[in-house]
Amino acid sequence: MSCPSTDVKNYINLRTDDWLIGYNSFEFNKIYQQRLQDLTEFINAQGVRPKIILAEPEPIAFLATFLAAVVAKCPVFLCNPNWVKAEWKQVFKIVHPDVIFGNLEEFNPSYIQTNSVIPTPANSIMIPTGGSSGNLRFVIHTWETLTASVQGFQQYFNLKKVNSFCTLPLYHVSGLMQFMRSFTTGGRLAIFPFKAVETGELIEFNPSEFFISLVPTQLQRLLNRSQTPGWLSQFKTVLLGGAPAWLELLQQARLHQIRLAPTYGMTETAAQIATLKPDEFLAGNNSYGQVLPHAKIKIYTENNQELGINQLGIISIEADSLTLGYYGQTYNPKCRMQTLKSDDLGYLDEQGYLTIVGRNSYKILTGGENVYPVEVEGAIRSTGLVADVGVIGLCDSHWGQVITAVYVPTFPDVSISSLQTALQDKLSKFKQPKYWVAVESLPRNVQGKLNLKQLEELAEKFLNRATDSR
Repeated sequence: MSCPSTDVKNYINLRTDDWLIGYNSFEFNKIYQQRLQDLTEFINAQGVRPKIILAEPEPIAFLATFLAAVVAKCPVFLCNPNWVKAEWKQVFKIVHPDVIFGNLEEFNPSYIQTNSVIPTPANSIMIPTGGSSGNLRFVIHTWETLTASVQGFQQYFNLKKVNSFCTLPLYHVSGLMQFMRSFTTGGRLAIFPFKAVETGELIEFNPSEFFISLVPTQLQRLLNRSQTPGWLSQFKTVLLGGAPAWLELLQQARLHQIRLAPTYGMTETAAQIATLKPDEFLAGNNSYGQVLPHAKIKIYTENNQELGINQLGIISIEADSLTLGYYGQTYNPKCRMQTLKSDDLGYLDEQGYLTIVGRNSYKILTGGENVYPVEVEGAIRSTGLVADVGVIGLCDSHWGQVITAVYVPTFPDVSISSLQTALQDKLSKFKQPKYWVAVESLPRNVQGKLNLKQLEELAEKFLNRATDSR
């Protein structure tokens, strides 16, 4: 097996075509060569491979620098150029960078921990994940784990080349893997801001040859516009992931004959490990599809007993694309992670199709009953009275937890009583929210995931204010 740096050099040498749509491939190669030279000179002068923080705001500079870091065998930390001071504090608390690509001059360099002794694996690619807590962590990947994900994707969809239309951030696994699929398979890559897509400022290309990846909130916004559903329906496949999709959204996509492919995966698995194929989606299947060839999924109880077909339990994952661990937390250079016990609850049916019910840690225990927020959120959305909603459980001395809905009303005059009435035939009484909190927007990240900590703070602040005014 050739080393990653040799692989990348071969890919770059082979990519003599104009494979970047909307950008100049020649300029990409020019930046790559310059960054590789800069890193080589640093290594020769210092005798060590530098830890790199990569926060380039321009897509081609970001990707060219990423490849240069891989070829130079330098540990590289992918970062959001738009992070604010609080987030950079989290980064510099655990990372001692030797080189920073990106404009971070406004941040105080005293944040950097100069005595950092965290072991950093060679050829490592650190991808950030915030999950629902909002606390940043870096997931450790390598060129091998990322390309294993690409190969599984190719086999599952029976493709030689993968063409990608990317509107998601490149520092996140959802955007990075679109680049990896196109770059390593000889496909083409279009990088386009979502706002431009939403307003219809589109470039000339053939969508029928491309995959596009969206999160549910993006899909909903595009379906709400008159001109974009027809455009979306032309794509070879519309991959949908990052957050749970609600039933009404799936039905709306089917109505427009959009070739949707709901996917299950995470930063730790280098994106998707289960995907529903578009023809099956259009035929009415609402699952997350079957497991890709490079991965295995098993279902367990909380006591680690393996469950059978159609039995709900905790999803456990084995994959060639699985992370080595978390930077500064669970990484053991002598022992690679073999399995990942997720926080997701689901089951596999007789044909191996995966259904996900929700997150185990999000489960609300109210009056001795288990309630899953995804179900409640879906029922509330189906009323048509809310534009967005997040459901949480707040502590209560009597019930243990009380179901609380934080929502964005579709119209200013939507009342709580109208919401309660609309839910009567959709949810059992114990699943219906006790508290309702109307807000202008919910705290979601660019992947559409709710920040539950901020959501709880919003709800508690509102309820405390309501109690004080009595």
